Amino acid sequence: MYNKKIPFSTDCGVRITIEVMGGKWKPYIIWELSKKPLRPSEITRLIPEASSRVVNQQLKELVEYGVIAKEVIDPVCLHSEYSLTDLGRSLLPIIDTMRDWGESFRPDMEKIIEEKCSGNS
Repeated sequence: MYNKKIPFSTDCGVRITIEVMGGKWKPYIIWELSKKPLRPSEITRLIPEASSRVVNQQLKELVEYGVIAKEVIDPVCLHSEYSLTDLGRSLLPIIDTMRDWGESFRPDMEKIIEEKCSGNS
């Protein structure tokens, strides 16, 4: 994990949550792993906008925080699989709330994107 120059403060629950779940793709990775365990290549395919380097970094951070577990299936072929831990499953209500909010905001977001694309900002 990246060593920050300023020590991380644990005095705020929101800050802790952002530290663990923050990252462009971490909530989506957690949501996908809630369905079933996945190999790293499967996760990368589910997020074509993200580079495999970014996905692997975020997987590594989620493992370090204990949100997901990495199981090495075949050490010779380097076949591994990620799954949610109990701690990771405890984040699912937050992920569900994020998904619900996103679904309700979808029509507004589509309008915003349409306006940007048409140059009517």
